[in-house]
Amino acid sequence: MEEGRIPLSPHDSSPKRFRLDGKTAIITGAASGIGRAIARTFADGGACVHILDLDRARAEEVAAEIESAGGEAKAHECDVSSGTSVRDAFGPILNAGRVEILVNNAGIAFIGDLEKTEPADFEKISRVNVKSVFLCMQACIEHMKRAGGGAILNMASIAASAGIADRFAYSMSKGAVRAMTYSVAKDYLDDKIRCNCISPARVKTPFVEDFVQKNYPGRENQMLGALARSQPVGRMAEPQEIAALALFLCSDEASFITGVDYPIDGGFFTLRG
Repeated sequence: MEEGRIPLSPHDSSPKRFRLDGKTAIITGAASGIGRAIARTFADGGACVHILDLDRARAEEVAAEIESAGGEAKAHECDVSSGTSVRDAFGPILNAGRVEILVNNAGIAFIGDLEKTEPADFEKISRVNVKSVFLCMQACIEHMKRAGGGAILNMASIAASAGIADRFAYSMSKGAVRAMTYSVAKDYLDDKIRCNCISPARVKTPFVEDFVQKNYPGRENQMLGALARSQPVGRMAEPQEIAALALFLCSDEASFITGVDYPIDGGFFTLRG
């Protein structure tokens, strides 16, 4: 080291930043959109990725894409809202070796204010967006404790912090994800388990495009344009941009970060109006 030079960080001498070499990651909802981008980015960073999704065929396609590019990936069918399905999927993965990273990305959306939200809608959102995070974290937590630590990353939303019209149940669910993140981060500090969440605004994914097509037939282009303009930067995020933040938060360079909700929203929360 040059005399008098102070290292920028404990990882300053590493030739490559934000690597996950030798680590194993479980990523839910990883067959498309943000989850797919995270799986590909983590695998490119050296991780072995386990792709969990309700759609097994699409999960296998993503795993094949990663393996053809020289990465390591395995596909698993899993209904993350079901305790039995989560146990069946997680058990063999956890028994096969150490899992350092869990990314809870699976989720669904719902349009409707309080009056337009039926109890069945509320319960479905709760199962898929809230219960699934609980089940997957609970499935991994003892394993991570025994292994001496790990990183959990949950996908929240800017809807957890900002009032968004006609998103009553969805906002509720993402607020719960953020609260669970804070609680787990606090409770497992001594176990060296970090827990953070990401809160994206609108992201340009097949999920969003399909959602718009289903709910706004004949007005798809109009609605996609409106969604893009609702971000102060004038566009929706790309999945890869979310994946890049996920990579950092699950890497050793983020070892000082826990209990944080990271907005990645094009200025939506602070720069509107």
